[in-house]
Amino acid sequence: MKLSRDQIEFQTRLGHAFRRPEILQRALTHSSVASPTRSDNQRLEFLGDRVLGLVMAEALLDEDKSATEGQLAPRFNALVRKETCAEVAREIDLGAVLRLGRSEMMTGGRRKQALLGDGMEAVIAAVYRDAGFAVAKAVVLKLWGSRISRVEADARDAKTALQEWAQARGMQPPAYVELSREGPDHAPVFTIAARLSTGEEAVASAGSKRQAEQAAATDLLSRLEDN
Repeated sequence: MKLSRDQIEFQTRLGHAFRRPEILQRALTHSSVASPTRSDNQRLEFLGDRVLGLVMAEALLDEDKSATEGQLAPRFNALVRKETCAEVAREIDLGAVLRLGRSEMMTGGRRKQALLGDGMEAVIAAVYRDAGFAVAKAVVLKLWGSRISRVEADARDAKTALQEWAQARGMQPPAYVELSREGPDHAPVFTIAARLSTGEEAVASAGSKRQAEQAAATDLLSRLEDN
């Protein structure tokens, strides 16, 4: 089974040339285009999540040998969460080579965070199945790069930090107001405002309320800390 030109170029961005190209093609196949003769990437996604978890757990232990379990857990969560996987997927343009059904392509599937995150996990599993753990670990560490060393800042929950900021100044906790919900049911976009009792606010949009709230809180906290 031969890879397409786009898939060959993707291997270069990924940093691994597959000995068994059918594994990569399976990792790139979304359930919307699967058939009795074409398997989707869901089983690989399941495995990739575990491979990524082990790589990140080891990397965090090596990065900070004095960190407690309580310190490591939020850092770990920040590195393996779907949002981070989707960020890495965008950096290597995984969306361009995903094999999607017509309905997913029509609704912007190549840009959807969930599809990109799931696809990234499936690709990690594909590398592991093709070449073993050591190679998969090297690929993951290269792709995640400096995220591992700067994860302490990324691990801070923005909504919690914003609430602590407000309470430390005798203010009411911030409110989160849904301004709009657009798009189809299977791909909604929520716009949320994070507001303080003093009137300061920030607005953000995302594919889930939680993501939009976190993004709005991050933006507002950044502005407050810059003042």
